[in-house]
Amino acid sequence: MDEKPVSIKLTRDQALVLSDWLHEVMMESNKLAEIVPDRAVWSGIYTISGNLETTLPEIFMPDYGDRLDQARQRLLDAMGGDEEEEVNGSASGAPSGEDISG
Repeated sequence: MDEKPVSIKLTRDQALVLSDWLHEVMMESNKLAEIVPDRAVWSGIYTISGNLETTLPEIFMPDYGDRLDQARQRLLDAMGGDEEEEVNGSASGAPSGEDISG
């Protein structure tokens, strides 16, 4: 089997919001097993989470909450919806990403 790494490209805003969500699901709420019952998928999830943590210095900054809120709002604006639409799954579109793999 080919073990050549795969790159995933995200904007910094996408990466910041995804990192926060992964942290919440994996570390704070322990809901990962409920959301993703296939434990084989966890390997990729942990790898992505680890890569985001080592790539995003913003998560350790004192104004992290403000940065996260601003990133979330920019993403919602770019998708043409608001948070209520996002929660209900009716927002469409997605901004293109950049490679943050370093």
